[in-house]
Amino acid sequence: MKTQMGLDFSLVADALDLVAGVDEVGRGPLCGAVVTAAVILDPNRPILGLNDSKKLTEARREKLYDEICEKALSWHIARAEVEEIDELNILHATMLAMQRAIEGLHITPKMAMIDGNRCPKLTMPAEAVVKGDSKVPAIAAASILAKVSRDREMAAFELIYPGYGIGGHKGYPTPVHLEALARLGPTPIHRRSFAPVRQAYEARESLIEV
Repeated sequence: MKTQMGLDFSLVADALDLVAGVDEVGRGPLCGAVVTAAVILDPNRPILGLNDSKKLTEARREKLYDEICEKALSWHIARAEVEEIDELNILHATMLAMQRAIEGLHITPKMAMIDGNRCPKLTMPAEAVVKGDSKVPAIAAASILAKVSRDREMAAFELIYPGYGIGGHKGYPTPVHLEALARLGPTPIHRRSFAPVRQAYEARESLIEV
C-alpha cells in the first residue's frame, strides 16, 4: 500500500526482532568512497515515509535522516575509500563497507537484510533482498542514511575540486563529468580502476612524455 508520504510498510514488518537493514550508495560513480549504512529500527518508534532514497526529494531525505538517527535503536555509517576500491574492485570494496556498517552497530542484530543480490560475510544470518530499499523498512532507512551522507560529502568536494560539477552529478559519469575529466584530468578522489579515469590518466601521462 502506498501513502502520500511514501511506502506503507505496516504489512511487511521485520520478521525478527533486531533485524539490521543494510544498503550502499556510490558503486557507479567515478570518484569518492562507496558509503554504506546499517540500521536497526525501533518498532515502538515508527518512522513514516520511509522509502528508497532515490524516490524521495532531497528535502525529504534530509528530514528523514535526522528522524532515523533519533529514533533507530542503532545505526552506523561506514565506507570503503577510493584506494580500497582500486585495490579490491568495487564489488569487494562494497562488501567490506557493508561489513563495517554492521560491525559498527552498538547493538548486535540477530539478522541482516542486505539490499541487492548478494551478502557480505557476516557473523549472523543474512538475506539479500533485491530492491530491498522499497520493500524492507530498515533497508529503506539505511539507503537514506547512506545517500544523504555521501551527497553531503560530494557537496564538500565541489568546493575542493571546482570545475567538475561533483556537487551536481555526485561523481557519476555524466557528460559534464566526463568532459571535465578529459579537460582537467583526474583528482585524488577519482577511482583509477574505472575505465574513464584510467583513460584520463593515460592521456595526461602521454602528454607529459611528449
